[in-house]
Amino acid sequence: MSKLPKHILVIRLSAMGDVAMTVPVLRDFTEQYPDIKLTVLTRGFFKPFFRDLKNVTVFAIDLEAKHKGFFGLLDLSKELRMLGIDAVADLHNVLRSKILKVFLLDLKPIQIDKGRAERKTLVKGELFEQLKTTHQRYRDVFEKLGVPIKDAPPKFPERSELTTKTLDLIGSDPKKRIGIAPFAAHKSKEYPLPLMEKVIKGLSKEYTVLLFGGKEDAEYLSTLQTEQVHTIAGKLSLDEELDVISNLDVMVSMDSGNAHMAAMLGIKVVTLWGVTHPYAGFYPYNQDPSFALLADRSKFPKIPTSIYGNKFPEGYESCMSTISPDEVIQKVDAIIKKPY
Repeated sequence: MSKLPKHILVIRLSAMGDVAMTVPVLRDFTEQYPDIKLTVLTRGFFKPFFRDLKNVTVFAIDLEAKHKGFFGLLDLSKELRMLGIDAVADLHNVLRSKILKVFLLDLKPIQIDKGRAERKTLVKGELFEQLKTTHQRYRDVFEKLGVPIKDAPPKFPERSELTTKTLDLIGSDPKKRIGIAPFAAHKSKEYPLPLMEKVIKGLSKEYTVLLFGGKEDAEYLSTLQTEQVHTIAGKLSLDEELDVISNLDVMVSMDSGNAHMAAMLGIKVVTLWGVTHPYAGFYPYNQDPSFALLADRSKFPKIPTSIYGNKFPEGYESCMSTISPDEVIQKVDAIIKKPY
C-alpha cells in the first residue's frame, strides 16, 4: 500500500458555484481522512465557504498583483512549498493551474478530467443523457491521489445563529423563509423578471421572502420590498450571507452560485434552468431531481445550447418563460409541506 499524503494542496480558483461544489466533497474527505491536512488555493473572497471544515486552511491567491502572470505564479509555487504540501489536487484545470503544476511537478499533481468531449456531444445534440457530476469528477481526483472518498450519508453544518443586525434586516417573523436569487452570469440562464416578480408576490402571501444578489442588483431588488419581502443584496458580508442561507427553508435559484451555496449547507434548492441543463453535471449537491424546473425542450429542442449558458441560438433567450410562476410556487409549497 502506498504511503498516504500528509498535506494536500487543493486548487479551485473560481467560479463561485464551482468553488462551492468542492465543499461537500472536502467535508466528506475530512471526515474520512482526519489526519490529512488540506490547503485550498482559491480567491480570498471564497474563504467563508470553508469555515466549518476541519483541518482545512484557505490560501488566498492574489491574481491582480502578487501572483499575477508567469513570475507571480512562480513566486506562488515557492510560497506553497513552504507549507509542506506533498500532493496536489487540481480541481480547476485551467491555464493558471497548469502553469502552477509545472512548478510543482515533483509532487505529481492530479488534474480534474472535465469531460470536455462528452460535454461537446451533449451540446451538439449527439447525446442526451446524464454525464458524470462535477462532484464525482472532484472525487475522482482524490481517488487518483490514492485517497478515495467513500460514499457516505451527507453531513451539513448546523444552522447559524443570526445576529441582531441580520435579524433587523430580514425580520424575525416565525414564517418559513424562502430565499430567491434571480440573477445569473448570463441572461439566458435568468428567469424573466416580470415572471419572477409574480413568484415573489405569490410566495410572500404565506412565507417570508429574502432576495439575494450582488451590489449591482440591490437597487432593483429594493423596489420589490414589502412587509414580507426583504432584500439582502449588497448589505451583508459573504459570511453573514451564508448565515442567512443556512436558516432558509428553501432557496429558489437559477443555475448559478447561489444554488450551490445553499446546497453545500444542506438547504433544499429549487433550480430554474434555461439554455443549460442538469445533464451537464452541475446539478446542486444532494438535491432531489424533481426540484429542477426546466425550460420546455419540446419548444426549444437544442437545449442545452452550451455548458455555461453563454451561447444559444436566436430566440432561445426567452426559453425560461415556458416555466410558469405557478409551477415555481407550487414546487416550493410541495417541498415545505411534504417530506423528501
